[in-house]
Amino acid sequence: MGHTARSPSTPPTWRDLMTRAPASRGEVPLALGVDLRRAIPGSSPWLPRQSEAATARTLRLAHDDLRLRVHPMRRSPHTGTWIKGEATWEAVRRPGGVFAPAQARWFAELYSIARDVFAIGAFAAVSEGIVLDGVGSGLLWQHLRAASALEIPLVGLHRSISVALAESASSSIGISPRSDGALDVSARVVIDGAEVEARGVRPIGATGVYAVATNGARIHVAIAELPLDDPLQTLLSAHGAIRVPAAEREDFLAQAGPRLGRRGDVEFSGGITPVRMPEPAPVLEVAHRPEDRVDVALLWDYPGAGRVSDAEGSARRDAPVERDRETETRWVRRISEEWHRALGDAFAPTRTAQGVRAAEMVTRAIPALERIGVRIETAGRHRTYRELAGDPHISVSTVESADPDWFDLGVIVSIDGRRIPFAPLFTALTQGRRKMLLADGGYFSLAHPALQRLKDLIGEAADVAEWETGPRLHRHQSALWAEFEDLADESAAALTWRSAVAGLRDVSRIPSTPIPRALNATLRPYQRSGFDWLAFLWRHRLGGILADDMGLGKTLQTLALVAHAVESGERRPFLVIAPTSVTSVWRDEAARFVPGLRVQTITETRGRRPHTVEQLAGDADIVVTSYAVLRLSASEFAPIGWAGVIVDEAQFVKNAQTKAHRTVGELRADAVYALTGTPLENSLADLWALLSLTAPGLFASARRFREDYIGPIEQRRVPENSEGGAFRAERLARLRRRIRPLVMRRTKELVAPELPPLQEQVQHVELSAEHREIYDAVLQRERKKVLGLLDDLDRNRFIVFRSLTLLRMLSVDAGLVDDAYAKIGSAKLNALVEQLAEIASEGHRALVFSQFTSFLARVSRRLDAAGVAHTQLDGSTRDRDEVVQRFRSGAAPVFLISLKAGGFGLTLTEAEYVFVADPWWNPAAESQAIDRAHRIGQDRSVIVYRMIASDTIEEKVAALQARKARLFTAVMDDEELFARAFSADDIRALLES
Repeated sequence: MGHTARSPSTPPTWRDLMTRAPASRGEVPLALGVDLRRAIPGSSPWLPRQSEAATARTLRLAHDDLRLRVHPMRRSPHTGTWIKGEATWEAVRRPGGVFAPAQARWFAELYSIARDVFAIGAFAAVSEGIVLDGVGSGLLWQHLRAASALEIPLVGLHRSISVALAESASSSIGISPRSDGALDVSARVVIDGAEVEARGVRPIGATGVYAVATNGARIHVAIAELPLDDPLQTLLSAHGAIRVPAAEREDFLAQAGPRLGRRGDVEFSGGITPVRMPEPAPVLEVAHRPEDRVDVALLWDYPGAGRVSDAEGSARRDAPVERDRETETRWVRRISEEWHRALGDAFAPTRTAQGVRAAEMVTRAIPALERIGVRIETAGRHRTYRELAGDPHISVSTVESADPDWFDLGVIVSIDGRRIPFAPLFTALTQGRRKMLLADGGYFSLAHPALQRLKDLIGEAADVAEWETGPRLHRHQSALWAEFEDLADESAAALTWRSAVAGLRDVSRIPSTPIPRALNATLRPYQRSGFDWLAFLWRHRLGGILADDMGLGKTLQTLALVAHAVESGERRPFLVIAPTSVTSVWRDEAARFVPGLRVQTITETRGRRPHTVEQLAGDADIVVTSYAVLRLSASEFAPIGWAGVIVDEAQFVKNAQTKAHRTVGELRADAVYALTGTPLENSLADLWALLSLTAPGLFASARRFREDYIGPIEQRRVPENSEGGAFRAERLARLRRRIRPLVMRRTKELVAPELPPLQEQVQHVELSAEHREIYDAVLQRERKKVLGLLDDLDRNRFIVFRSLTLLRMLSVDAGLVDDAYAKIGSAKLNALVEQLAEIASEGHRALVFSQFTSFLARVSRRLDAAGVAHTQLDGSTRDRDEVVQRFRSGAAPVFLISLKAGGFGLTLTEAEYVFVADPWWNPAAESQAIDRAHRIGQDRSVIVYRMIASDTIEEKVAALQARKARLFTAVMDDEELFARAFSADDIRALLES
């Protein structure tokens, strides 16, 4: 399509989209000039070869040494014809020249394609043109075809030459007889559907040809892309036919004829019958080595010529001159299909297999190849392999062991009547193998659902590295035994084990236990069922977690258990471990509810008390001590044989890596009971830590617990081929079944409906403009720093949480971060003090909780200024009881409490209002704080105000609390699965705009 010139000021229209962009004024178009040169006979061999332009008169196609040369040409400004002029190779490649840029770029690329070879066999310097004969790059043809799109024509350098770029070309080898019995072997070339004279065809590298023909005084050159193999190039270089003498005719037909045929089309004429060379036969060499190793290699057997191998690094053995690639490829395709059908993987000419894979190769793949005609040659001796394809038959049993806490677990698996050794079977299962090979050559798949379930169950019973004589089952794993029985075709259990299991499987039918005579209290119905449960566990010497909500009487239920044990004849003391501030509560509660029991309180280390732990324990039914004293005096407590250990506020030992946890775990006792309203604060790892103390055989391995429960439930890690949500839900249900017999939890709403209502409100406080400006500036700085550390949260956790704490403090009061900001004031402090003054003036009492004692100090100073009496409890408080009594008596209607110091061990039912001044990461800690006021004994409504600074990190913390609360509910209260841990993604969410 032509292009209509338009003024530079005329805007383009849609029609211009279908035309080439116009050349800028002054740009010179180019053409590719083609020159045919012939060598001048008699040129000196010591000088560069001389050439002259070939003409129709001088051209001798069968004899001339020809070269095809190309040169840039430009349009003459005077005559309009194509001339060389100043269009040299150097000029068209020079940037910023007068030539059309796209065309000049095309010539530069052609020069680059040909530059390494254009001088080979050339007759003149580069400036005279580029010789195409030696260009071997296949890029040449794509480049020449692109010339037409750039309107670069191919023209003859002289008027007597016409040039065309062919659309198609093909070749063959012709073999024809002569009258004297000889044969002529010639190349046959067809260009654009017409056969050309072979004597006029010359190769261009090995990728194309040019054909020269004369017509009167004119020469026509056709250039064509045509792959050339060695025989065809040899024939073209002969400028005609190659003669085979009559005496050598039969040898040629027998040897060269078939091999030429494998390289391309061969046309026989004049009644000549080709001799067919026998096809190569595939041979698979199979070498059997020791330790169930098999090496295989594919060879090709050429009859009469020998064998050849495609193995990497393998030398040919008597290799034939020419290989029948077509036949070999056809065989490899069939072999690969059969191999994949037999083994499911790709075929390779050489392969080594060992173990089960070797057995499969011998029993499946090799016979399959033999059936399709592959010759098998075997060396070495091997076992007789046999696949066991039947369903596994599983039987399990338990046998009482020397350790009364453990039962040896017997597992027998048989397939097709063959008994499978258990130890290697479970090793193969735990290592994730697909199949297993037996000593007698039998092998079988481990993917059967029954074997996979067996792996999961035994993995939970005990980690393989912990076995000494075989797998074992702990007394606490009652629910796990039920699943073993469901899996097995046969099962048998020891009588002692069945007795424990029968009771633990359904805790709703625990027998009632008589109330101890020494108990001076009336148990509520839920407290009575809790006591029955504890007494049942004690009879079987099993520990457990009493996880009732705060304020439901865990201390009373546990004291009832101790009284029951003493009245049943127990003479050894129980050890109670509690926070320092709570030891006096145990002393007072014991004196109130079980006054007949002997109680010893140990609140000092050995150097500060007159008696040893052993002396005090010898004259006590209950010994009460603190975590701090136990940790510092562990060597005194460890040797004593305690009847039981009671761990109060057990969240203090939720971290299995701490010394406190290890110290409790080293105590000698029949059972350990953990008391806590928050058995799960941050992660399921908290729950595992408590269960490792109270039920040490339930989940024997922390690693397995992480893989089986923490990963799928909290971190949403799902094994391959497992459905995500369904898999997590199944793991959550399994966890609930495991812990159900050993964990009792009741909420206030469920068991104490008589409690007055609890009203909770969120108070959003807006920062002042100056406070907001400071907060936003610090937020941007800390966000940039923290987000760069989250890829390695474990290493950078301290730095990250320091930044988050800085933002939390800044949300409350800028003066907490820097005294220079104190003059700005705190909207939250103002709102809080205003409400506290009003509450106190009306005769009510309030609790104020904060994580930051520095903020409580500011509140205290403001209350002093407002004339509001108050008291304060934090880590520095020495006389805790006196501080508490001032509030209870009404002398101080406002009680300022640090969340850490006052979140447990207090009963403050005198309060009607609770203020949570700043949200904490863990909702359980806040719930415990609120339970100081909303618990049994409260007869008035309790109003809780959660104060949140708007558009700050506090709002994100509140959202995080909601997720953590759902994790607790999902595991402990049998709700839906919403579990998620405090992760790097949570931190990113805290810092989002």
